[in-house]
Amino acid sequence: MSDETKSTIQLPNNLKLSIDESTAQGHYSNFQVVGSNETEFVLDFAYVQPHQPVGKVRDRVIVSPKHAKALVRMLSERVRDYEARYGNIPAPQRPSGSGLPN
Repeated sequence: MSDETKSTIQLPNNLKLSIDESTAQGHYSNFQVVGSNETEFVLDFAYVQPHQPVGKVRDRVIVSPKHAKALVRMLSERVRDYEARYGNIPAPQRPSGSGLPN
């Protein structure tokens, strides 16, 4: 892959992450599942179309328990910052008859 299709993200402590164009586009997820065992957490990010009982996992991320805890902390901070700026985020509700658990 050429350097023209990669970007660099500058983080604190002089850490730099490179990201290719395809990864930078991301994937939308409206359904998440988290599983765990003694050594890891598995996060599945899926997309389920409205009124369809079948979805597709688009990405799976596996992290250590320490990294899972750090992720929870970072997400909590970002949600708090977002709500301070834009207002309360209502919790999502699944439509009845969707075939998906609430």
